[in-house]
Amino acid sequence: MHTSTTSTAALEPWSIEQLQQATQGYWLNDKKPAGQIKRILTDSRDAEAGDAFLALKGERFDAHDFIAQVAAQGCEIAIVSRPVDADICQLVVEDTRLALGLLGAYRRQQNPQLKVIALTGSSGKTTTKEMLGSILSRLAPTLVTRGNLNNDLGVPVMLLELRSEHQYAVMELGASHQGEIDYTSNMVQPHVAGIINIGTAHLGEFGGRDGICRAKSEIYAHISETSIIPAADDFAEVIRAAVRTEKSLSFGAGGEVYASDVVLDAQSSTFTLNTAQGSKTVQLPFAGEHNVENATAAAAFALAIGIGLDDIVAGLEQAVGAKGRLNFIPHKDYLFIDDTYNANPGSMRAAAEVLAQQQGIRVMVTGDIGELGSSAAIEHYKLGRDLVSVKGINFVVAVGEFAPAAQEGARSTQYGKKMQAFLNQEQALPFLIDLIETHQPQPMSFLFKGSRFTHMETLMAALMEKL
Repeated sequence: MHTSTTSTAALEPWSIEQLQQATQGYWLNDKKPAGQIKRILTDSRDAEAGDAFLALKGERFDAHDFIAQVAAQGCEIAIVSRPVDADICQLVVEDTRLALGLLGAYRRQQNPQLKVIALTGSSGKTTTKEMLGSILSRLAPTLVTRGNLNNDLGVPVMLLELRSEHQYAVMELGASHQGEIDYTSNMVQPHVAGIINIGTAHLGEFGGRDGICRAKSEIYAHISETSIIPAADDFAEVIRAAVRTEKSLSFGAGGEVYASDVVLDAQSSTFTLNTAQGSKTVQLPFAGEHNVENATAAAAFALAIGIGLDDIVAGLEQAVGAKGRLNFIPHKDYLFIDDTYNANPGSMRAAAEVLAQQQGIRVMVTGDIGELGSSAAIEHYKLGRDLVSVKGINFVVAVGEFAPAAQEGARSTQYGKKMQAFLNQEQALPFLIDLIETHQPQPMSFLFKGSRFTHMETLMAALMEKL
């Protein structure tokens, strides 16, 4: 599914000189466009007059093939890594992917008024980012990473949206290989940054959690003011060793910013937020202990850039979750929890704890978790074992290639009968319908979750249609 990464806000224009200065490129045949450039974009479908189209080359596509098309759409400038036969002004650069990074870094440097937070971690990044966005955008215009624009292409695309009225930026940084966070955090130049946690997402690429920790810790090389540390993480000491700033602030159990008196309700939580500035009660509109942890992380980042405790609490209490992140949807007599945005083993277990607090018959519907490499079968086995053992969950319906591995894990416990495994959604749907018919008129709560590629929202929508 394609989601446009193009912003609707009016962007700050670029001059011809700035474009060349930032990219270190040259104009082909010295043919330059006249006037300013309203925006730089990488999606050929959105290109129009006044734009500069940057042609990226991936493993399976080459946007240089679309340059004649963008010229026909009225676009007058293409940023290319090789000249193309098309009637368009061409700024030739060494590597368009790196040129995008240079443009993002240039735009960041042009906004010295900006206070920048950057965060990374295995799970909770997006929710913590949304909470920070809620805290900061109450106070001043804030740029917040949209969707999953958190990699070496997404981060500069977000930075291109910076405008002079922005006072804050919250940048989520993801990593799928060593060196990526070093590259993006150098581009972002954060005042305050840190890791939220080290989990098991992307185990395959990094060959274990030590490798994940090394990759994420690259963020600490580029912080100008304060480093944030997850005190309760089992890699906390390794993370501390990577810190280079004089100032640091830790969050979580045993940290300087922590939650106490935690009360978890079905769709929200209440806790006391404890900081060096004092303590305050927070009524958090998010369920689950993991979201209390995300809120304490958000509070630590905000405190480190000088936000007061009252403003932090007000922002947390008004925060809204991202789509597909534990969204509660009442439908007919049933509750559907849409947590389909993505999954890793840690977030899957956290979601199960949230489901266990809901009403009626509780059914967890899981898709495969990707990017686990050679650990995939054993990780799904452990997950199956753990999910059926969560007190209060009545059924687990596993869907996908690794569903049989999860079922084996379930059968290693006394709760093996709780799990059903299906290789695809078409096979799972009749079972779910049957489950509803069998338990009528009792209330039921369903939670759907899986890695992005499994599109578990499709199965959820199909079941809702049948009711």
